[in-house]
Amino acid sequence: MKKITRLSILALLVLGTGNCSKDFLVEEPVAVIAPDNLYVNKQGFESGLYGLYNLWREERKGINGASNDMAITAAVVGVDNAYSLRPAGGAPEQVFNDFGVRLNPADAYVRRLWEWLYRTVNAANTIIDRSENASIIWSETEKKQIVGEAKLLRAWAYRHLTYLYGAVPLSLQESKGSTIRSDWDRTSVAEIRKAMEKDLLDAEAGMADLPVAEGRAAKVVAQHYLAELYLVMGDNQKAKDKAQAVVSNPNYGLITARYGVNVAQPGTPYTDMFLDKNSNRSQGNREALWVIQNEYLSLGGDANIMRRWWVNRYNEIRVGSPAKTPINFSLENGGRGIARFAVTKYAFSVYEPNDHRGSSFAWRLFYLMNNPASLPTNANMNTVATCAAPGYRTGVGGGKIGDTIRLSVNCGEPAPNGSTASNWPSIRKWDWAPADPADVQNSSNFNDQPYLRLAETYLLLAEAQFRLGDLTAAAATLNTVRTRSNASVILPAQVTLAFILDERSRELVTEEHRRYTLLRTGTWFDRTKQYNLYAGTKIALRDTILPIPQSVIDANLTKPMEQNPGY
Repeated sequence: MKKITRLSILALLVLGTGNCSKDFLVEEPVAVIAPDNLYVNKQGFESGLYGLYNLWREERKGINGASNDMAITAAVVGVDNAYSLRPAGGAPEQVFNDFGVRLNPADAYVRRLWEWLYRTVNAANTIIDRSENASIIWSETEKKQIVGEAKLLRAWAYRHLTYLYGAVPLSLQESKGSTIRSDWDRTSVAEIRKAMEKDLLDAEAGMADLPVAEGRAAKVVAQHYLAELYLVMGDNQKAKDKAQAVVSNPNYGLITARYGVNVAQPGTPYTDMFLDKNSNRSQGNREALWVIQNEYLSLGGDANIMRRWWVNRYNEIRVGSPAKTPINFSLENGGRGIARFAVTKYAFSVYEPNDHRGSSFAWRLFYLMNNPASLPTNANMNTVATCAAPGYRTGVGGGKIGDTIRLSVNCGEPAPNGSTASNWPSIRKWDWAPADPADVQNSSNFNDQPYLRLAETYLLLAEAQFRLGDLTAAAATLNTVRTRSNASVILPAQVTLAFILDERSRELVTEEHRRYTLLRTGTWFDRTKQYNLYAGTKIALRDTILPIPQSVIDANLTKPMEQNPGY
């Protein structure tokens, strides 16, 4: 995939917030890529499409280029199964621990999130609108493929916008200097979802069954999002049909056997999918529906900060008396983590003992000492993990390289920035893949990563079957996912919405946009209050959607724009 970043075609949908001088409007650039000289042939459209995909990949990077604010924070913490363990002062992750006055229309993250998503909308609009130029030489199949992908990504952006902000302006045409507006209306969520449905149906009809290149989406991605869309729209039969179309596609299948780079080492089929060099179809991953390309120096590759955000600061684990720090950052331990995000105790509590998804192959439940300069010497240390300290017992003469330090979840999640925060286990899905293996402190990850997996489509199918009253079929679908990871077989009578949400957490924790799942099922407020010890004590019903950025409201000069209730 070609890497095209920050092209001028990726202009923000400016809701009246931009100012253009007359000189700017009449400038005629000679050597600058612009829509008028880019979208003149198939190659130009593909270049623009790769720029659009680069915006999609920003989801797992810093928001709008900021290295320390994960773009998708609002969708993954402040929910039942995740919170911020190490929030930086005033950063987005702290907003979604504290809510209240921190979540407000002037918040910079709330504004940047809006801007990023509308840049994506406008980049997609530009491709879609300019594809109607009759002078372009391409086949109808080529046109439908490119336009289908652009429509998919436009629907993807409005999926985020509607779950995050509710009713927002619906723009389906390219935003140009000559079309800047200051009189936008907020379009109802129902109307936006009808536009999303049309985009996704067009994408389904126009896109190939398999990706035309790694990192690009195929028809099954449109079908997957249609299934989810129909669930939130209440059309459960259509949701079932679209999900069934994906799981029945012979080109895709759950990973049920070991494969890939570590096949000769201990592991599980489930965790193999998240290993570096195991993510793409060409590497054996038939479960992946959509894969973000992040491999270092690869065509289309780009960095992400998933590892840094989800891996704990294990180098601060202290054992013994006097306290020692016997673990250094290392490639084997996942690289440098800062633990801005962590899972709640609830997220650990839903696994059966033999479920691979809760095993030490999926989670860092222990570490091996690797710091010879700080080995413990006290022989009377804990033999098991406790609330106050990780579990460790020295041998004669004190600790040694390779000794095990065990962590515990029995006492519940640590307080944000608390003294025991480093003792909390963390996920291994986003293990470090460095640009330079010797540079363990590097902030970025460079491995390709699964974005959508077939297992999630199975879970959408099970939910549709449940809502249609077919508990037998729903149990069979859930068991297809569960047995892959050695979880027990369930009976139809055990299928409830709560069970499905628990199963989604077991399978998709840190992958799915958990906030959207809970909002779609009407459970975000109650489940966050029940399972999130920090955000759950502070959320209010107004927090089910974010405020419209104040800068957007102020820029809509010729027509008042209503703020969301409570802000």
